[in-house]
Amino acid sequence: MITLFHAPKSRSTRIVALLKDLDALDAVRIEVVTIPRMDGSGARDARNPHPEGKVPLLDHDGVLVRESSAIIQYLAELFPKAGLSIPAGHPQRGAYLGWLAWSAGVVEPVMTLDVIGLDHPALARTFRTSADIKARLAEALQDRPFLLGDHFTAADLLLHSPYAWFGKPGEPLIDAWVDRCMDRPGARFAAEFDARHAAA
Repeated sequence: MITLFHAPKSRSTRIVALLKDLDALDAVRIEVVTIPRMDGSGARDARNPHPEGKVPLLDHDGVLVRESSAIIQYLAELFPKAGLSIPAGHPQRGAYLGWLAWSAGVVEPVMTLDVIGLDHPALARTFRTSADIKARLAEALQDRPFLLGDHFTAADLLLHSPYAWFGKPGEPLIDAWVDRCMDRPGARFAAEFDARHAAA
């Protein structure tokens, strides 16, 4: 039994999109739970076994996997037929894993700090800046539609998601990439799923 604990319109929305793109919706049960929201609404849900009450959380036969980048890697490798992972031994495996780690270790902290208006030279040295992030993405997308070439991977799904949430950055190469990622079946399904369950 595999269960995804999901709150509509949250970081776990990208995992719902991934399940659709992996053709894994029949294999993974989605348990919709509540979470405390930044606006003060919502609350921790007793059904959610995440130690901090957050989402996403994956429960695979009692083994808990948390953090989006780990869950995305786990699921993409668990359902390899969709081809969204880069397997061990492949020449692009290192770049793929690097993008997943960069998302969690750099992109999310920088974007969060930007949103709340915190700025300090030490933060820029440690995490880089939003301008650095955009420059790196634009460089990667200079001559290709996706981060690793012509093929959409789970790294694209993860890394485009903050821009899908906060808005496109106004850089043509990145904006076009975000549009390509948001036009996929998974992204469309996740938006519809959240619209149904947010209203419930």
